[in-house]
Amino acid sequence: MKKYLLLILVLLIPTFSFAGGKGDDPLLSLVRIDQFELRQTDGATPLVWDAEGWVGKDLHKLWIKTDGEYVDNKIEETELQLLYSRAIAPFWDLQLGWRQDIRPTPERNWLALGFKGLAPYFFDIDTAVFVGSNNRSAIRLQAEYEFMLTQRLILVPELELNLYAKDDPAAGTGSGLSTIETGLRLRYEIQREFAPYIGLNWTGLYGRTADYARTDGADVYNTQLVVGIRAWF
Repeated sequence: MKKYLLLILVLLIPTFSFAGGKGDDPLLSLVRIDQFELRQTDGATPLVWDAEGWVGKDLHKLWIKTDGEYVDNKIEETELQLLYSRAIAPFWDLQLGWRQDIRPTPERNWLALGFKGLAPYFFDIDTAVFVGSNNRSAIRLQAEYEFMLTQRLILVPELELNLYAKDDPAAGTGSGLSTIETGLRLRYEIQREFAPYIGLNWTGLYGRTADYARTDGADVYNTQLVVGIRAWF
């Protein structure tokens, strides 16, 4: 896996060097916190985050994505992605890089290849294929849509699917469809850059992933009331 990461860095260095030569293509950046929320559960209340940021120019950008869960004074789950993004069509980027599953242990490292953009009818799509060691591979599809109820009140349904090619008992994931997570969040934009929201989040585990969860005494299906903030700068 390390040799793949080194190869990516070697390919990206000249790309960013050439991209920096035009004065009419300034260096820009953005940080967006899509979810920073508390979720109601029967036990301790988890704090969940989902954020991403980028720096770059019109065609070439460096992305960082992270999500995770903090509960009982410790990080239970966290994932980090570092990606090179290249615009390949209006509203669409090709992304290549690295993903690390930091928590829960054991850590897993993946080579990531995906597409991110705006599909017809304004569906926001983020999909990727991940290749890891020991013939591990996975697919993730994320989609969301914004219903503008008013200029400030926005209803956002979301969907995320995760599929794996083989069982990984140590990580608690099984082959085939592993998880489905859906959400419905209603936010009010006090400013475009800052919006509190409330909503519902539902998570379902399937196949061997559900079997591993039952063995550990965890819930297979979970519906949670959420309250949080969305911000960007």
